[in-house]
Amino acid sequence: QVQLVESGGGSLQTGGSLRLSCAASGSTGSPYCMAWFRQAPGKEREAVAAIVTGGGSTYYADPVKGRFTISLDNAKNTLYLQMNSLKPEDTAMYYCAADYRGKRWPYNLVSSLRYNYWGQGTQVTVSS
Repeated sequence: QVQLVESGGGSLQTGGSLRLSCAASGSTGSPYCMAWFRQAPGKEREAVAAIVTGGGSTYYADPVKGRFTISLDNAKNTLYLQMNSLKPEDTAMYYCAADYRGKRWPYNLVSSLRYNYWGQGTQVTVSS
């Protein structure tokens, strides 16, 4: 059974930086892709950034382009999200997700239906 454990969340002021980590364990293979989603109170969960593990191609949601960077350390089985220039609107619970079903699973990188394993979430709170 795959387990994803996030860490690195916290409370900080506008303009600060955080790096989220997601450690994956329990799998004998590699996921096809991984992603960070976030959900703010009263809002739907949204994809923030995603990465295809084999080819390395990435996706970023428009609100975070140029500020967030997703990366993967295959040796450590760990996904990262470097978040710079944080804004109050970035406040949310951030979730790590992984797809172990492979390339043919018929959902794109930004759909939560793409992913079959999720972490428990880590809270990010940005104050003005």
